Amino acid sequence: MTGRTDIKAPKQMPQSWAGETRALLALGLPMSATQVIQYAVYVADTMMLGRVSTEAVAAGALGALLIFLGWMVAAGPVNAVTPLASQALGRDENAYLDVRRSVRMALWAVGMICIPLVALLALTEPLLLFFGQDAEVARMAGQYAWAVAPGLPFALAIQALRNFLAALDETLWPMVLVSITVVLNIALNFLLIFGMFGFPELGLIGAGIASSIAYAVSFGLFVILIGRHKRAREFDVFRNVLTFDRERFREVVRLSIPISATTLFEGMLFNAALLVIGLIGVAEQAAYQVGLNVIAMAFMVPWGFAMGGAVRVGLAEGAGDMGARWRAAGATMFISVGLMAALALFTAFQGELIGDLYFGFEPDPDDAAVRALVLLFLPVAAWFMVIDAAQVAANQLLRGLKDVDVPVYITGVSYWLIGFPLCWYLAFHTPLGAVGVWWGLAAGLLAAFIGLGIRLVLQLRRPPSPPEVLPESRAQTPV
Repeated sequence: MTGRTDIKAPKQMPQSWAGETRALLALGLPMSATQVIQYAVYVADTMMLGRVSTEAVAAGALGALLIFLGWMVAAGPVNAVTPLASQALGRDENAYLDVRRSVRMALWAVGMICIPLVALLALTEPLLLFFGQDAEVARMAGQYAWAVAPGLPFALAIQALRNFLAALDETLWPMVLVSITVVLNIALNFLLIFGMFGFPELGLIGAGIASSIAYAVSFGLFVILIGRHKRAREFDVFRNVLTFDRERFREVVRLSIPISATTLFEGMLFNAALLVIGLIGVAEQAAYQVGLNVIAMAFMVPWGFAMGGAVRVGLAEGAGDMGARWRAAGATMFISVGLMAALALFTAFQGELIGDLYFGFEPDPDDAAVRALVLLFLPVAAWFMVIDAAQVAANQLLRGLKDVDVPVYITGVSYWLIGFPLCWYLAFHTPLGAVGVWWGLAAGLLAAFIGLGIRLVLQLRRPPSPPEVLPESRAQTPV
């Protein structure tokens, strides 16, 4: 495949709300299901570790803190694929060269970032001790993070390839592959956490090793899929994969830095809250992790639709269709918030069932304190779930429009000048204690939604951006 760029074929967008909603559902439902299935690994880890010890749950949460820090730093190049590929395909469905350049340089950026990030995971234990965490929990968390580290580059590369496939409206096969990977991961968890069928009983470390193996296998499956998929293979994204493309790399980095910063502002707020609660007690920390686990699982539903919305609004932007932009944004917001509202009601009123799922249906006296805190946290956490869905939808839609600079300031102020100070104040200077942390998080999310929502409306009202014009030699020469 040499990459045809001679025949221009702008994307034809639906011209009705019903048509756009159908297109978004076709794209978003599999993406949402994929996010839920993928996150099920973390839920399964927490449930299994809950049967090992409270310390294992807390250590897994703290180890994941630095792992997700690495993921958030690398989220920029991974998510830059969506606006670059979707807008290119909106302008021209035959933009093989343009899309290939974006995917290839995103993978380059991931590879470069992962080298220092994997090294950082070796410092998990001393960093946690510096922040005043329990010594034994910090030691266990360091071992877990080191076991997961080899799988981090594969996990990030998979997300970049998934975003490429989503821009091609292919989301069903990625859902199938992620499902296979999750089943493999859970099976490996049973073998390595509990030492079944003659395997060593490794506990928390076994969960980390299982994740790394599953990520590596999943990456191989995605490479095979792209090589055999009728539409995806036309882009030949692994062609000359070792060739550095300075011009496109610069564009990927330009989008990556603010995307990573925005992701860090939000993600580190929740991780900082974990550290704050750790200063209160290990039981509170374990309960927070369970509550966050449940909410994050629910969050995967609107996040998947928001990712689909970013693709749809990017296609509309590339096609120069203002009406389609509004329809894509409106449908994304309505579906994301509506689904999350239903999940929030379940979370608020089914705390006992959720506690049973995490700690067993036969209550253990040793878990009584953690279970009681989980029941206390969940109704409060449910309040901000809907707002969280709205802000992530607005944020993803702005990314689809390549508007990534202003959201950095909006999220920075919302999460760190409003949300975190309130978390700290309510936790240590009011009778609310650990529950106050949840109210602080809710305030930060609400502020972010207001700012991002206003910014989204302003961006949707502006004329579509003019198409990028490549130098003639670059436009005609496949790379």
